[in-house]
Amino acid sequence: MQSIRILIAAAACVLLPAAAHANPELAASKACMACHSVDKKLVGPAFKDVAAKYKGNKDAAAQLSASILKGSSGKWGPVPMPANRVTDAEADTLAKWVLTL
Repeated sequence: MQSIRILIAAAACVLLPAAAHANPELAASKACMACHSVDKKLVGPAFKDVAAKYKGNKDAAAQLSASILKGSSGKWGPVPMPANRVTDAEADTLAKWVLTL
């Protein structure tokens, strides 16, 4: 019985989407939290506001990932978001996490 539980737990870890592994600590380690907060506007929009804006957009994860990697301007006002030093996988993970909020 114990080995079945371990096997199920291991399978769940493999099958969970990458977004399940992203969290505020990853965002903080990549300096996202210097300008963003989960629920309050700072320099940039709150992550919850970003998720709301992109709700229902099937290309949202790819668009956010591109903005994280390359930066963006004009989407949320006059302050541009600079490109971030993240890998493609980290940008994808962060974008998917933001969309879960």
